[in-house]
Parts: sequence; C-alpha cells; structure tokens
Amino acid sequence: MRNSTRSRVDPFIVMDVMEAARRAEEAGRHIIHMEVGQPGTGAPKVALEALGARMASDPMGYTVALGLPALRQRIARLYGDWYGVDLNPERVIVTSGSSAGFLLAFTALFDSGDRVGIGAPGYPSYRQILRALGLEPVDLPTAPENRLQPVAADFAGLDLAGLMVASPANPTGTMLDRDALGALIEAAQGQGASFISDEIYHGLEYEAKAVSALEISDEVYVINSFSKYFSMTGWRVGWMVVPEDHIRTIERLAQNMFICAPHASQVAALAAMECEDELQANVEVYRRNRQLMLEGLPKAGFTNIAPPDGAFYVYADVSDLSDDSRAFAAEILEHAGVAVTPGLDFDPLRGHHTLRFSYARATADIEEGLTRLREFMRSRG
Repeated sequence: MRNSTRSRVDPFIVMDVMEAARRAEEAGRHIIHMEVGQPGTGAPKVALEALGARMASDPMGYTVALGLPALRQRIARLYGDWYGVDLNPERVIVTSGSSAGFLLAFTALFDSGDRVGIGAPGYPSYRQILRALGLEPVDLPTAPENRLQPVAADFAGLDLAGLMVASPANPTGTMLDRDALGALIEAAQGQGASFISDEIYHGLEYEAKAVSALEISDEVYVINSFSKYFSMTGWRVGWMVVPEDHIRTIERLAQNMFICAPHASQVAALAAMECEDELQANVEVYRRNRQLMLEGLPKAGFTNIAPPDGAFYVYADVSDLSDDSRAFAAEILEHAGVAVTPGLDFDPLRGHHTLRFSYARATADIEEGLTRLREFMRSRG
C-alpha cells in the first residue's frame, strides 16, 4: 500500500536513544537516564487513591469532549492562583496530553500549506506534527544573546500564519520574561499570525515565576500538561486554553478526533491539583539536581551550556568536542552508560554540535551520571 507524503516525518531521536538504553539494560548494564524529559517520580499518592476509590463505583465511560467540568473549573482556578488571571472555565479544554493539544490547535488555526514559525532549538514534535498536517514548519534559528529564544526580528517578513513559543523551553530550559513574551505576541498579532504558547513546564522554575501568555492577551492559545510539574507523563492528560469564540471549533474537532481524554486520567488529574506539598518537594529535587548539573557538567568538560531557568534540562554546545552529536551520544551510552539526547532532535541545522542532558531523575542518579561523564571524558582525552 502507498504512504502519504504527509507521513514522511522524521523519527523522534530521543525515543531511539531510549530504545538503545533499554537494549543495554536488557543485556545487564546499569544505564543512567539523562535522555528523556520524564520525572523520576510517579503521580501524586492522593491522585492514585482518588482514582482507586472512584473506580470502585464508576464504570469510567466517556466524558464530554471538553473534559470533566470539575477539572476544567479547577484548572481555571489555577490561573488565578499562579498568575492572577480570572479565567472563564469554559475556555479550558482537557486533552489527551499536550500532544493532542498541538493537533487540535494546529488543525483549528491553520490551513494546508500555512507557514508556522518555531524556535530552533525547540521541541521536535512541533515540526513533525505540522508536517503531518500538511503545514510548513519554519525554523527560527535563535541566538545565545537572546537566551536561545525567538525575538520579533527573527520572523519579520516571513509571512507566517502562526508562531509557536515555549517558556520554559525544551531543550534549553530558558524562559521569556513578560516584556519579551509581550513583544512576541504583539509582533505576531501585528502580522496577523496566531500565537500559541507551550507552557507545559510551568511550575518548574528556579529563579523567577514563568509568565503565562494569558497574563498578556486573551487572543492566544495556551497548551499545558499534567506530565511535567504534576508528574503524570504516562497518564496522557493535558489541557489547552483558547479564546471564547474558538471553544466550539475545538469542541467539534475534539469530538471527532479523540471523543474525550481518558476518563481515569482526568479523575487522577483533578486530585493531583490538590497535592502541592508533594509536587513542590519534587521541584526541590530538580532544583538540587540543576545545581549539581551546573557544577558537574563543566567539570566533565561540557562548558558551553545554556542557562536553564526552568524545566529539567541542560543544553550544551559540544562543537569543541564533536561535530556529530548522534555518534557522540552513542559513544557516551556505550562507554559511560549514560543516555543523553543528540541536539539533532531539536535543531536540524545546528544540532550536530549540541547535546541535551535531563536532570529529572533521582538525585543519586544525577550524581552517578556526572561521575561517569567525568571519568569517560577523562579517558577520552
């Protein structure tokens, strides 16, 4: 059978690294995982207990397409608590993870052939989902002096239908302050481009609170997830916030594309939102791990790193060490037993010279991983 041209997307290289690490573990090796952006902790205990109690009396059938009303209301309240934003719960749509949010947003906002700007380096699935939908991703090479975040000059005159930004960003962990985010929103809207803000790493900040696009404008799409701060990656539940006149558009698409987000996951997510003490304890682990990475990576020889404000990543320029990040990552896995992600996932043009290190796992793993990296780099000469 034939394949569509739209299906010719690139692989998600970090998943290939995970598979190589799995094979090594299957062969009996102990691998330190710095490749995947996944918390080492699971869903909050109260969330598991709430779901267990609910399953005893509820068959867990379909929910309405936009999500459990109680969960939408609680998410809206989060915006008041975190950002001082009075958000209409009707604007909140519960999704099957942030990935479903991207699919719904791109489908609702853009027509085939539209050009959508994304910062490079950036989350690779933006690019591949856009391509699979018949849209044209436009990489905006970002500069170190702009903290590897896009600025308005990067897309001036590019005839974009949309702009996608993330703060804190993956893979760099850098953030946009209010002025920088506001300038991007203003520039995009001034060109008639839709603005989408990926905020899935909000809550994971170490120096200053991340700014939500909703603090600046209602005419934006915001996408978030329970995967990172709420430590629920495999539950596949997230949310999006859209302008009021887009609610019915998203609802129609969600009804047909997904029916609803997993009912069980929505129940657990609602309970997880009341577990601030446990979640903040996780953040303190990441904070400690971040400090270890900022101290330990330069000692291992990785000296050119982006300053991570949030999330749980360090992005390193390794051009002084290798011009083939994929081969370098494979070498590190083979000889050090540490799984890291080549930058090609995030920046097809410049990613040959970069690696991403995740510090989302237990502190003992991070300490062991840094020891192994130092020993490997010392032996490599």
